[in-house]
Amino acid sequence: MLDVGKWPVFALLPPEELRLIRQACVFGSAANEALYVTVNDEVFALGTNCSGCLGLGDLQSTIEPRRIDVLCGKKIVSLSYGTGPHVVITTAEGEVFAWGHNGYSQLGNGTTNHGLTPALVSTNLLSKRVTEVACGSHHSIALTTDGEVFAWGYNNSGQVGSGSTANQPTPRRVSSCLQNKVVVNIACGQLCSMAVLDNGEIYGWGYNCNGQLGLGNNGNQQTPCRIAALQGVNVVQVACGYAHTLALTDEGMVYAWGANSYGQLGTGNKSNQALPTLINTDKERMVEVAACHTSHTSAAKTQSGQVLMWGQCRGQAVASPHLTHFSSTDDVFACFATPAVMWHLLSVDGDDYLTVAQSLKREFDSPEISDLKFLVDGKCIHVHKALLKIRCEHFRALLNETDEDAIEVHQFSYLVYRAFLEYLYTDTINLPPEDAIGLLDLATYYRETRLKRLCQETIKRGISEENAVTLLSAAVKYEARDLEEFCFKFCVNHLTAVTQTQAFADMDHDLLKNFISKASRYGAFKN
Repeated sequence: MLDVGKWPVFALLPPEELRLIRQACVFGSAANEALYVTVNDEVFALGTNCSGCLGLGDLQSTIEPRRIDVLCGKKIVSLSYGTGPHVVITTAEGEVFAWGHNGYSQLGNGTTNHGLTPALVSTNLLSKRVTEVACGSHHSIALTTDGEVFAWGYNNSGQVGSGSTANQPTPRRVSSCLQNKVVVNIACGQLCSMAVLDNGEIYGWGYNCNGQLGLGNNGNQQTPCRIAALQGVNVVQVACGYAHTLALTDEGMVYAWGANSYGQLGTGNKSNQALPTLINTDKERMVEVAACHTSHTSAAKTQSGQVLMWGQCRGQAVASPHLTHFSSTDDVFACFATPAVMWHLLSVDGDDYLTVAQSLKREFDSPEISDLKFLVDGKCIHVHKALLKIRCEHFRALLNETDEDAIEVHQFSYLVYRAFLEYLYTDTINLPPEDAIGLLDLATYYRETRLKRLCQETIKRGISEENAVTLLSAAVKYEARDLEEFCFKFCVNHLTAVTQTQAFADMDHDLLKNFISKASRYGAFKN
């Protein structure tokens, strides 16, 4: 499962749909457009659909995902987008598709007509296998298996690398200094392009008024220029922000150059740098750098898994690398970038790696390696003694006194007891509010404070005019004061409907008397 929960555009997707997502990219001027790929290789899009950038064949916005039929089964390996926006992808077969805004021929089809559906980019690429794509604001570049770079689209500053400033309507190979050289990594700023060679050299071309090409000057370049200041340094990855550049070396060091008005270079000040500057990362070895041409935010990940961020972070200028609690650079962009878009195609690990939490969840009620079973209402629930001891004081005491491999439970129902044991494995509960009452009883009995709170939250979310009295009775019985107050106020606010339910007619006499008294004080019976 790919965790996309930090991106609000996915907030309305049901859990069963979220569980199927294997790749995703959030983009757009307000992070209001998204594409995602499911485990079945189906491709869906949702959002505002500016310039037809969702590839759905029309300009209609959609709050619900719609399938992009032409891309289903294509196996996307790289995706990038511009600010129009336009979108470019490459597939496992090495084909390139593009759609969306095309005012500057950034779709590479020889026209300036917007593309409402994904179309194959064919000129000069049909005999090539493309492995990576990158987009600036309105230009696109592609990297082939042979290490060649092709570029097309907007070229006002030389970002296509053709030697002129005329827009490039179809893919053209970027040659000049890159002729006979093998490129292994590409990136684009708003109006510039960068390429890393297999020998660790790095080249840049295009707009340079902020020094983002790292050449020591501020002159635009219409053809690729090697960054001579990094002579002897072996660069393995490059990332471009709006007008700044980050480079990662094979020794885990990070260099930065270009615009710095938000501290995005991480140098401790806000002065632009036209030459690569080594960033102080407290001698930590870096394994990834991250930036996006839509923002002034920078991030990096250490060998030990820590994530640093700097630059424009939710409106603040953070001028030096700041240690976060995040586990990936993607989280930095979800929570702190403006707009909060993804800096690359987010993908699940290809090796199906499971986290500790995912592994535990998978083993719940699995008889294969369990060493204990509970018998409830004639049904078995398979668990692990060590985990129960770690997670629950009740079981720690119980299992230290017995070495039984089967325990019968009579006090609680199968549904409730299974939900309790599953909670110990997953930290979540999945019950309707009426059944959560029974779990609330168990949580009270076992003194599981957090579980009790989760039950109360579940009950609150599921309260209705039909079940309000039943839930109020349960809250009183189990001394859940906060829940009792919540249910009481709901009953008073829906008094006419609640008093007509069967549950109200069957209400315990003492509870009814207390309810009427309290409701009277609350002003429920005033004209």
